[in-house]
Amino acid sequence: MVLEEILTRLTMWFFYALIPCLLLDGVAVLPAPQNLSVHSTNMKHLLMWSPVFVPGELIHYFVEYQGEYESLYMSHIWIPSSWCSPTKSPECDITDDITATVPYSLRVRATQSSETSAWSTLKHPFNRNSTILNPPVMEVTKDGFHLVIKLEDLGPQFEFLVAYWRREPGAKEHVKVVRSRGIPVHLETMQPGAAYCVKVRTFVKAIGRHSPFSQAECVKVQENNQFTPEVNQLQEGRGGSLCHCHAVFGGALQDLDLGGFARPQLKLRSWWAWHWNHEGKGCGSVFPHGQMTRKASRACWVHV
Repeated sequence: MVLEEILTRLTMWFFYALIPCLLLDGVAVLPAPQNLSVHSTNMKHLLMWSPVFVPGELIHYFVEYQGEYESLYMSHIWIPSSWCSPTKSPECDITDDITATVPYSLRVRATQSSETSAWSTLKHPFNRNSTILNPPVMEVTKDGFHLVIKLEDLGPQFEFLVAYWRREPGAKEHVKVVRSRGIPVHLETMQPGAAYCVKVRTFVKAIGRHSPFSQAECVKVQENNQFTPEVNQLQEGRGGSLCHCHAVFGGALQDLDLGGFARPQLKLRSWWAWHWNHEGKGCGSVFPHGQMTRKASRACWVHV
């Protein structure tokens, strides 16, 4: 009798101990997601967990977060994630949910039809100041004699500290703060035959941290850099007609304005000769592969 009573009590204890694992608010539950972790790089935060498998069934997940404000001033309320309530994937981009540099608690549960798992909570709260900062992808080019860079768009929270220098002994390193993203930025007008190098690192004011510098990338301008001439419409100038032309040296635009003064010839480099009409009515220039002449008394044009 005593043994039978002991077995009965053990059975009842086991049954009551098992109920919380099987029921939640009277509904049979799924296994809870496990192994929650946050992977954060360059202020992009991704919550991940091990998926719940039920043969032949589609599992959805719900993600919620609780920041310092919700914990202290809103009675520990949990807020559904912007993009992951629900989600089918065992991961959630919580970047838009993490809006302050404070600890955030995160939790996930699984659902399938009428079944719901218990909540699994991230073991340690996440703070975005722990994000890994990497240098941006950088493209270094030259536009004629201009040193130009284009930086990866990492988002509005990023500034870029760009260091550049002429590659020679004792050269001074210049630093420029760049806030524009995804568009070309001019750094320096380069000297023919010289090499210039650039490196960059990010800075995020919201967390007061910066990335390491990228590897330096260098470009060199050749001595015989080519140019393409462009000519604007003839303009009026004081004391006579003004012929305003553009000379493009390898893509770098330079303005050349000649007023209506007696200027028989102005030489620009060894292969450019500018011929000015003494009457101030037109302009002409002799090129290696063509000739720019006066089409009419009020305009310049190029014949190639």
